[in-house]
Amino acid sequence: MNGRIHPHYGTFLPTRHEYVDLVAQAPLSNPELAFDVGTGTGLLAAVLVNRGVKKVVGTDIHQRAVDCANENFARLGLQEAAEAQLTSMFPDGRAPLIVCNPPWLPGSATTTLDAAVYDPGSTMLLQFLDGLPHHLTDDGEGWLVLSDLAEVLGLRSRQLLLDAIDQAGLEVIDRLDTTPRHQRATDRSDPLHAARSREVTSLWRLRTKRPGRLPPV
Repeated sequence: MNGRIHPHYGTFLPTRHEYVDLVAQAPLSNPELAFDVGTGTGLLAAVLVNRGVKKVVGTDIHQRAVDCANENFARLGLQEAAEAQLTSMFPDGRAPLIVCNPPWLPGSATTTLDAAVYDPGSTMLLQFLDGLPHHLTDDGEGWLVLSDLAEVLGLRSRQLLLDAIDQAGLEVIDRLDTTPRHQRATDRSDPLHAARSREVTSLWRLRTKRPGRLPPV
């Protein structure tokens, strides 16, 4: 991908890239359309277009993020293939690929920037899983990009995540894992070094349990 992603004031700038690599490498079976839920700067949407997805619709609840993403798409020459919309969670309709990189820690967000890192009560995570079957096509996949740092810190259990996937009517068809490469992972002076050194970031490939019997949009 040529060019750079630029954040607007108040829009979170991704500083870690291992999760971007997961989206760039995961098997892509249908390049017709994708949704990027919580698009932020539009980084993952741009990666998907670069991979050959013909149309990507990103969503965000913050107007500054929507404006930021659309300006990034225009600057990168992707405006015909990617657009961002102001909406909560999913755009209208169904797509064969829906991607979401929700905030990784289920804590309280005190600022707009914190909202990109903290998800009180794992609300966005659970809303994404619950809504996914209603917006995937029959053969579609949902890609949930999530660090297990919350699990390592004891803030959320793996079983809670697995139960939420199951209760939403979804099943896991694959999981791609990577370890962090950012500086803090090896910084022993960091108070969270013990947890960060054990962290794994995963791309969970999800689908509805019973293809052909999708719930209504």
